[in-house]
Formats: sequence, structure tokens, C-alpha cells
Amino acid sequence: MTRTFASLLAGMLVLASCSGAGAPGAAATSAAPAAGSATPQQSRAKIVVSYSNVLADFFPAYVAKESGIFDQNFLDVDLQLIASTTGLPALLAGQTQIAHIGGSEALTTTAGGGDVVVVANTGPVWPYQLYVAADIKTPADLKGKKVAIAGVGGTFDIGIRTMLPKLGLVPDTDVTVFSTGSTANATAALLSGNVAGTLSSPPDTLKLEAAGFHSLAKMADLNLVTAATTIVVTRSYVTANRPVVQRYVDSIVQGIAKARADKPATIAALKKYLKSDDDRGMQAAYEWYVGTVLKDPPIPTAAQLAGMQDVVAKFNDKVKTVDPAKIVDDSFVKSALDRGLLK
Repeated sequence: MTRTFASLLAGMLVLASCSGAGAPGAAATSAAPAAGSATPQQSRAKIVVSYSNVLADFFPAYVAKESGIFDQNFLDVDLQLIASTTGLPALLAGQTQIAHIGGSEALTTTAGGGDVVVVANTGPVWPYQLYVAADIKTPADLKGKKVAIAGVGGTFDIGIRTMLPKLGLVPDTDVTVFSTGSTANATAALLSGNVAGTLSSPPDTLKLEAAGFHSLAKMADLNLVTAATTIVVTRSYVTANRPVVQRYVDSIVQGIAKARADKPATIAALKKYLKSDDDRGMQAAYEWYVGTVLKDPPIPTAAQLAGMQDVVAKFNDKVKTVDPAKIVDDSFVKSALDRGLLK
């Protein structure tokens, strides 16, 4: 009887040792597991994640959610649409844990004292084209007219202010930049004739073309280094929950791989989040975002943020003092790539 009890006790001690019992903080300091390899004892993390517009820009998150990748990586992700103007305030307030939002907002937030980290860049190429009314044949024809954006200081705003000088136009002098509140409103303003132009990307470009509008210029042709859509986390959350952030970035990288390999599933996810049954439009969105905008790994760099810093600084002079290198952490994406998650 004594030997039996001793054997049972020894077995219990071995099990406790294997499960990490008695090691507070082990989950926060251990190396992040390969995606999908978390042990049954690992707690499932509940996180609220925001995305800033109803656009195909955020397809990796859509795909990761709909294909079960988040679940496989022990993440209970609540994806919420939160406008870009309130996305980072919600993050700083703890209402969300991760934000898919423009790099311009990350710069502005840092300049204002917010301590945030860019852990991935899923928008290294400006995805927009400048669509204009039929009577606008050259950039000079836009002089004295209005172009629509979503919100002041947002990605559309930074994009248009980056593009117009390349076309020989001065924002707010030659062309009035008109804020509408959302990308949908900006498209509607052009369709209604209230403005002469706006930035657009597939599938909205097809709707505009069908209505007689045309592309005057493509930002992708300008070969500008940028951070149009980034994944942002507060530094305090990264410090306290590094394995969770790693699992989230793993999921995004896996979502990109899934999108490349499974076009029908990706188009189904786009239809759901873009609230569209337009097969042609979703096909165009797929080809543009999966094939062109995010053809390279989503590694964030200081140069990408620096590429938009001068324009953002026109709204907030303090942005000039921000060192992009201090708010970029590329280790999460590189870890995912090292483990072959994008193959």
C-alpha cells in the first residue's frame, strides 16, 4: 500500500512538472509556440480586434477568422469595425487589444504620447487609385475642385496628400480636400457629383467605372514606400502578452498563405465582410490585394513609416520628433516566417 501511494504521488509530481504548475508567468515568458501547436493546458485568449473601414485591405484578418485559423491558434477574436478616427483611442483605452489601422495613425498617436508598437504591415503598397469625373482629363482639370476623403489624418487623407503633389497639385490650395467620415461616404460623394474625385480600390472601382468615372492615376505606379495598413498594439500589451501577440501575427501570416492557396474561401470571406454578392467585384478585390498589394511578407519597417511621416507632420508638427524605428517590432512576423507559416 505504501509503495502504491508513493508511486501515485511521484506520478502526480511528474504531471505537475510537465504542465508547468508552480511556474507563474511561464506562459508570458516562454517562446511562442508554432501556430496551432498550443497544448490543451494553454489558456484560450479572448481579444477584441478593430479594423477601420469596410475594405479588402484587411483580408488576412477576415480569412483567419472565417477559416478557423484564430481558433486553431487558441485565440477567441472579436473583429469589430471601428472608424479610423476612434480606432487607436479605443486601443489606448483598453477597449480593444489590437488594431488594423493606418501607419499614419500610429505616428500621430505616438506624437501625442501614446505608447504603441507596429507589429506588422499588411499595406506596404498604396492600394488606391484617384477616380474622377468624366470631364476631368488631366490633373490640371482638378484645380479649384473638391476631392473626398474618409477622415482627416486617416489613410485616405494621407494618401491623397501624398499623391496630389506628384501630379503637380497643392492640397488645400489647388484642390479642396473634403472629409466625409467614411470610405463609403467618399465614394457616394463622387457618385452624387458633390466632389470631382476620390481615392478608391477594388471592388469600389468597378462601381465607379460602371457609373462613368475613370482612374486618373494609380498610387502603386508611384513606387512609394508606405505603411497604409498596419497592425498596432500598445507596448504594455506586448510586454504582458507577447505569446498572444505572436499567435495573432502567426494567424495573420497564415491567413495570407490561406488566401494565396484558396481563392474561393477568400472571396467568400470578402463577400461577408464587404457585404457584397458581386462576384466580379470580389474577384477584382482578390486579384488586387492578394496578388499586388500584399505580394511580399508583411514585415514592418521604419522606412515604411518614414515614407508618410512628412505628410502626417503637416497635421501635427510633433510627428517630426517621432523615431519610426522605436515603434516598429518586426520580430513577430520574422518569427512566423522562420517557422514557415507563409509557405
